[in-house]
Amino acid sequence: MRPAVYRTFASILFAGLCCALTARAEDPVQGNALLKTDILGVFAHPDDETGMASTLAHYALGEGKTILHAYCTRGEGGGNMVGTHYGPSLGIMRELELRDCLTQLGVRHWYFLGQLDFAYTESIWATLKRWDKEGALEQLVRIIRNHRPEIVLTMNPAPRPGQHGHHQAAGVLATEAVRLAADPEAFPLQIQREGIDVWQVRKLYYGGAMGNHQAQIESTAVVRDGLTAGQIAGQALSHHRSQGFGRMRGAAWLQLPRTFSLVHSVVPFLAEESDLFRGLDFSPDHLTPGLVQPPASDTGDEDDVSIRFVTRPAIERYMVWAKEQGIEHVSQAFEADLPVVAGEWNDVALDLGNVGSATVEGELRLTIPKDWMVDPQWVPFTIKPGLNLGMTIRVKPPKGLPEDGTIQLTAKYDGKESSAEANLHPVPTHRIARIAEGGLDWESPFWSRVVPITILPEHRVQGESTGLADSSAQIKMAHDRSAFYVQIDVNDDQVVSNIAPNDIRGHWRSDSVEFCLDAKGGSEDSFSTYKLGVFPFDAAGQVRAARDADANQGPVEETAPGTEMTSERTDDGYRLRLKIPFDEVGEGIESGSRMGFNVIIYDGDKADASPGENINESRLAWAPRSGVQGRPEDWGRIDLE
Repeated sequence: MRPAVYRTFASILFAGLCCALTARAEDPVQGNALLKTDILGVFAHPDDETGMASTLAHYALGEGKTILHAYCTRGEGGGNMVGTHYGPSLGIMRELELRDCLTQLGVRHWYFLGQLDFAYTESIWATLKRWDKEGALEQLVRIIRNHRPEIVLTMNPAPRPGQHGHHQAAGVLATEAVRLAADPEAFPLQIQREGIDVWQVRKLYYGGAMGNHQAQIESTAVVRDGLTAGQIAGQALSHHRSQGFGRMRGAAWLQLPRTFSLVHSVVPFLAEESDLFRGLDFSPDHLTPGLVQPPASDTGDEDDVSIRFVTRPAIERYMVWAKEQGIEHVSQAFEADLPVVAGEWNDVALDLGNVGSATVEGELRLTIPKDWMVDPQWVPFTIKPGLNLGMTIRVKPPKGLPEDGTIQLTAKYDGKESSAEANLHPVPTHRIARIAEGGLDWESPFWSRVVPITILPEHRVQGESTGLADSSAQIKMAHDRSAFYVQIDVNDDQVVSNIAPNDIRGHWRSDSVEFCLDAKGGSEDSFSTYKLGVFPFDAAGQVRAARDADANQGPVEETAPGTEMTSERTDDGYRLRLKIPFDEVGEGIESGSRMGFNVIIYDGDKADASPGENINESRLAWAPRSGVQGRPEDWGRIDLE
């Protein structure tokens, strides 16, 4: 009997051992292996993954890559096109929309860095002042060290016109975090106390085309249920309904290849790639392979004289930052862009440097567009080795609202030439009449003689106006040394009033007027300005307004209680009249002041619009340019008589 008992016991033991081995083989991934990630995307707001969505679906669903996202904010400062939720409550809604989107794209994990989505701005630096940059960097470095991504994808940090400052700041944070995560002296307590180690990201890419080293990723391969990556991206993005993305499903552009620019790499740079993972065969244990120096751009023979136009402060700071981060190969082609006042002489600063070993003598010659003027047209120069020479020229565009012009600068010396160019963006001017103190009679003969500012369909910021009747405007303005008096006559053949009385924000969603004043004139960002978004009629028929992305944001009743408004329908559209006290705009305003000024007309013609729905079809402005609402440098200028 005993041998049989032993055989039975041995059989049971063997069977149990087999079960245990099978169970261990099927145990879920855990510990360090659970955290390992292939791609980390760093964005500012929920929905910012839009431009990369088809690529994310390609890698997550088509190639089984593990993808993680980090979002600086929850998008609580954006618009809401499906309800009245705003602020932190909107952030809750947008987070849920994002979860549905990313789940469908195949993105496995996501984090929020807890920064404030406070308003639209085009300034990186204004954004980072309001955010806790150091805290956000610490979190992002911790995420990188824990998840050890092979690749980081992020947004372009370059301050180009129309680029949201929050998007730029997300790119700044991602770029710095990639370098810091590999540095044991950065946030050392993470290493000493949290059981993690340094990690060198293998490649960093910016979305879009910059520099000479780019990857194009196709989106037409079938990845799941007979659908391509582009088709799945459209379905996923349609979950961002509060941002009006319900129509993304089936969008043809999502099937197009997506372009990415290579910024940092541990493998040699190539001019063209078709796979973001090209060359990445490093083992996960190889923590910090060295970054490869990107190839220098082919600029021909090295010049002894370097010349350039000194451009906007935001761009100057960006170029310094780009050099510090070692990404000049994607920033060096950044075009100098300068606002200049139409019909006036404007100072333009130049910088000349001698990088040779001998004193250089030569002359500068300037070329400008037809009908422009420059003074002087040529300048002699002498520069000693290793020195820089700053100088100023004057440029005068034609009056009115001429198109942008290119100014070219050529330095001729010792039989050689160096050259540079800049885009000059003319902005309009207007004189504001002064009336006797004590107020304005809107029906007075004086008012009828005030010269108006005209906004025409061709003054396009965004979208299209089909003609004068569809969208255009005339603005009259005066002051009495203590307040502005403004009359805005808007031509609009379909006035829509779909904004509820408890939803007075996000004026761009419906027919509205944005009135912009900058007491300083030419401010770098809008957070020292007065910007009033006015709905001529809410759903109850009342004129309503809120200050937006300026020095004091919120409903006008709270943020500018001295501002007075009326509205009325006209045969051609509607008329707004405003009285705005100087002390609600800024300090130092008086007769003789020069100020920044713009008026933006928002138009949508959807008569059956749902409450709160974004129906915006066009934006026109006195000083038009993409994103101009967040860039006071490009507003027009007014002079107070």
